Amino acid sequence: MISVFPVEGLPEVHAGDKIADLVLQAVRLEDGDVVVITQKIVSKAEGRVVPIDPADPQARRRLVLSESVRVLRERDELIISETRHGFVCANAGVDLSNVGHGQAALLPVDADRSARHIRDALRARSGLEVAVIISDTFGRAWRHGLTDVAIGCAGIAAVVDLRGTTDATGRELAATEVCVVDEIASAAELAKGKATGVPVVIVRGIDPNWFRESSVKAEIVRPYAGDLFR
Repeated sequence: MISVFPVEGLPEVHAGDKIADLVLQAVRLEDGDVVVITQKIVSKAEGRVVPIDPADPQARRRLVLSESVRVLRERDELIISETRHGFVCANAGVDLSNVGHGQAALLPVDADRSARHIRDALRARSGLEVAVIISDTFGRAWRHGLTDVAIGCAGIAAVVDLRGTTDATGRELAATEVCVVDEIASAAELAKGKATGVPVVIVRGIDPNWFRESSVKAEIVRPYAGDLFR
């Protein structure tokens, strides 16, 4: 059985804080736990919060463009762009929510690396084998509404390849690859919420066969040459 529960009582995170230490002070982990951490506190800990002039209507646009390698679409204040990580998202992930007035949070430089650092620190301090997912909120091109997805991971398969296995009727699966870290990130968001101040969620009971080294960039981000829509 899979259980999902929020980690409450974490303090405000500032540049230089060690997220692994804060998590271990707030919750008792178990072997096989998946620690889902919102991108915002990773960006804060890594100093990826920058000043922005709230009186300048073009300030956010300039910041978004500086974080983009390619602009795909624009409408009013919304820019859909590709980041240097390969993510296609709104406003290059630049976020003004849950930060101080006159500040903006940028995506981590390398969220997979950030996840590995946190996972390694948790393992070194606790002796436990856990996985880490760094999540963020993305829209979807053909559906209304937002959902959390993984932008970085460590210690857990980003994608579980079911090709060659059989379905319930015995038919061989030819194209099924499940993005399990996105599914776990979305499940964690149900326990975290958007405005509760809870940035960390523990997901317990995940299939142990899914635990291995992987990365979002290597396994999820679709190469440009294989993208039919850009």
